[in-house]
Amino acid sequence: MSQINTNVSSLIAQRILGQQNRSLNKSLERLSTGLAINRGADSPSGLIASENLRSEKNQLSAALNNAQRAEQVINIAEGGLQEVGSLLQEVQSLVGETANDAGLSVEEKEANQLQIDSILQTIDRIAGSTSFQGTKLLNGSFDFTVSAQAATVADFQLNGAKLTNGNNVEVQVAVTASAQHAGLFLSAGGAALDLSAADASLTFELAGAKGSRQFSFASGTSLTSVAASINTFTSVTGVSAAVSGTGLVVKSDEFGSDQFVSISVSDGGGQGGDGIIGLAATDENSTAGAATAFGAASSEIRDKGQDVAAIVNGVTATSRGKTAQINTDFLDVSIELTAAGAQAAGTVDAFTITGGGAKFNIGASVDVGSEVRIGLENVVSRNVGSTATGFLSELGSGKSANLVDGDIGKAQKIADKAVSQIAQLRGRLGAFQKNVVGSTVRSLNVALENTSAAESAIRDTDFAEESASLTRSQILVSAATSVLAIANSQPQSVLALI
Repeated sequence: MSQINTNVSSLIAQRILGQQNRSLNKSLERLSTGLAINRGADSPSGLIASENLRSEKNQLSAALNNAQRAEQVINIAEGGLQEVGSLLQEVQSLVGETANDAGLSVEEKEANQLQIDSILQTIDRIAGSTSFQGTKLLNGSFDFTVSAQAATVADFQLNGAKLTNGNNVEVQVAVTASAQHAGLFLSAGGAALDLSAADASLTFELAGAKGSRQFSFASGTSLTSVAASINTFTSVTGVSAAVSGTGLVVKSDEFGSDQFVSISVSDGGGQGGDGIIGLAATDENSTAGAATAFGAASSEIRDKGQDVAAIVNGVTATSRGKTAQINTDFLDVSIELTAAGAQAAGTVDAFTITGGGAKFNIGASVDVGSEVRIGLENVVSRNVGSTATGFLSELGSGKSANLVDGDIGKAQKIADKAVSQIAQLRGRLGAFQKNVVGSTVRSLNVALENTSAAESAIRDTDFAEESASLTRSQILVSAATSVLAIANSQPQSVLALI
C-alpha cells in the first residue's frame, strides 16, 4: 500500500467487523430472550404467522377456561339434583309403606306425612340454595322462557336451544301421521249379549300393555255391564271399554306403538252378531275389515297402536305415543301433544322461545357455532311432576295426595314421575358434561398443544443452532479485529519510502 489518506484494507476490515458484531449481537439477543424473532426485521413473514398463532393460542386458552368453568357449574347443579333424587327415593318408600292401609295406624301415617313435609321443604331449600358465585342454578334462573303455547301442546320439555343474536325461536310441529290407540271392536248385534242358550257364557282373555285378565259373561248381560267389568281392571290391563252402538270399542289407555289390545276367546257361547272387528289404521273410531266370529277367535286377535309422526322445525322427530322429540345442535326439545293435536294432520305453532337457558361459549370464536345452551329447570316441589299426574307439592299436608287421607294411588304416580324427571335431568346434564363439555376440553387441549408447537417452531430460538452461530460470530469478530489492527498498521510502510 502506497496511500496514506485512504486505507482501503482498513475500510474492508471495518465493514466485515461491523457485520460480525451485528451477527454476534443477534445471536446474543436470541439466546438471552429465547426468541428467534424479536422484531419484524428478523422475519417479517415469520412474525405475522407467529402473531396469528399466538392470537389463536389466547383464544383457545380462553375457550378452555370457559369449558372448564362450564363443567364446574354443571358439577354443582348435578350435586344438588343428586340430593333431590335421594330425597325422592325416600318419598317413594314412604308412599309405598303408607299404602299398607290396614297395617298402619293413623299415628304412623301422620308420622310419614311429617317426613314428606320435611322432604318437600328440603327440596325447595336445595332448589333455592344451589348456586355458583351467587347465581342460583336450580330455581329456574337458567330455565328457558317461552310464550304463545298452542292449545294442542299438552306439555313440553325444552332442553337446549340457540338464540341467534338474541332473536326468538319459533317452534313448529307438523303432524304427518296421527297417533293411534290400539283397539278392537266387539260387535254384539244388540244392546246385550245374545248367546245360543240361556245358560251359555262368553269367556275371553283380554290383554294390554300392562297385563291380562279373563272375563266371563252370561247371556243377556248388557254391553254397559261388560264395559264396566272391563274398566274395573283398566289399571291391571291398560285397556278400557266403551259402548258404541251395538258393540264395544276396546282401546288401550295410551297412544303409541308399544300399546296393544288382544282378545282370545275360550268359549264363544254361540254369541250372535258380527264378532271381533279391527279398527281402521287411519281412523281408530271406525271399523275396518271383516268380522271374526267369537267362536272362531280361539287364536289371539291383536291390534297395535301407532306413534305420532311429526316434523319439528324441519327435522324429522323421534316419536313415542303423542310425544315428538328432536335433538340437534340448535334445538333439543320434547313436545307432548294433546289427543286432538296428535290425531290432526297439519302444522301448528307450538310455542316461541324468547330467552333463557345457561349459555356457555366453549369455542375459540365468539359466534353461534361456539355457543351452547342448556336449560336448568326449577326443581321446587310445585314444579316437579306434570299436569297429567300432578305435582310433588300435592303430597303435602292437607293436599289431594297427602298420606293421611289423600289419594295414595295419585301420590305414587306423582312420586314415580318426580323420580323419573329428576333422573332424566341428571342424565341430560351428565350427557352435556361428558359429550359436549368433556369432548370440547379434550379437543381444545389438543388444539392448544398443536398451535403452541407451531408457534414455537416459528418463533422460539433453536439453542443448539444459535450457540454454534454465537461461537462462529465470536471467532469471526476476533479475527476481524486482528485483521483491522493489521490493516491500520499497513500505512506505516510508507515511512520506508521517505
